[in-house]
Amino acid sequence: MNTTMRPDLYPTRVTGEAVPQPRVDPTVWGEAPGPLSTEQLRRYESSGYLVLDNLLSPQEVEIFRAELQRLGTDPVLRASERVILEPESDRVRSVFEVEKVSELFAGLLHSPRLTDIARQVLDSDVYVHQSRVNYKPGFGGAPFDWHSDFETWHSEDGMPRPRAFSVSIALSENHPFNGPLMVMPGTHRTFIQTVGETPPDFHKESLRVQRLPVGSPDQEHLSRMAEQYGIEQVTGPAGSAVMFDSNLLHGSNGNITPFARSNIFIVYNSVVNTLEAPFAAPKPRPQHLGNREFTG
Repeated sequence: MNTTMRPDLYPTRVTGEAVPQPRVDPTVWGEAPGPLSTEQLRRYESSGYLVLDNLLSPQEVEIFRAELQRLGTDPVLRASERVILEPESDRVRSVFEVEKVSELFAGLLHSPRLTDIARQVLDSDVYVHQSRVNYKPGFGGAPFDWHSDFETWHSEDGMPRPRAFSVSIALSENHPFNGPLMVMPGTHRTFIQTVGETPPDFHKESLRVQRLPVGSPDQEHLSRMAEQYGIEQVTGPAGSAVMFDSNLLHGSNGNITPFARSNIFIVYNSVVNTLEAPFAAPKPRPQHLGNREFTG
């Protein structure tokens, strides 16, 4: 771990009691014009997330869905560290760094329809901090427990500030019953510390099993946040998308239905917010989880 003195605006993985603190950074970083309207920016800034309808056409959905299946059945890729399996089976849970293994997904990740939004919201040039496809298969897709992505990216990757956001693009219907994304709107304005020291190579466990004591807020703080802000489900057809702030509390239930809930997940980070040494971990996570090349 880096021991040199440097400012840490969001200390976490603490000993003792976690103390929530107000966010000191904006959600929308500038006022430059772009694809999003003033009303959309206002809603995103207020709630921490924004639904984008019809981001992909039905024809594009079919093309990307076929690519999703190709990646999930590639034996060479399956044997690599980019692939995470479900905790209770050998089915694929996620494939990371998809721009390195799929020209189709690389083209989408770097397309102006997404990067122009990222530049507008983050008020700078951007690069892909992380990408993956999530399969959430039927009859066994495991849950993702409540968490703030920024808490992990800050502590384990060394992302200094929450000048980043995620886009989740649905490749299958997001029903209320097949484990859709759940969010606590407005929680992005509060940074909740978590308790406990980060174990070595913690990502090998945390990416498969989310219900772990390190990296997730405790039930007391989650209950307070839920009572104050409520919980909303993000549902919609294939081709729709949701963008959400890096510090927004979110999670999803397991999927016991026959209907998969698959998506493309992309994280855009500002080029002035590139990764440093981890703030609360022995060493950085691997490149496929946190991009340290910063070239897009």
